[in-house]
Amino acid sequence: MTVEQIGTNAGEVWKAVAEGATSIKTVKKATKLKEKEIFAAVGWLAREGKVTLSEHDLDPKDLTIVLLNA
Repeated sequence: MTVEQIGTNAGEVWKAVAEGATSIKTVKKATKLKEKEIFAAVGWLAREGKVTLSEHDLDPKDLTIVLLNA
């Protein structure tokens, strides 16, 4: 995975979350990305201060993604 791919995937993840996907599972469905690609993209977005993560209320094995400054 290159830096360019991670950046592109970050855009895909951001778009999916902006359109209502709020968990890793729903982002995976919306983007068709692999879990490791999603986590790299979320890390990119978190580093840029665009998202935050928390435990998912209904599924302790999942995470909730929240956009910041959206």
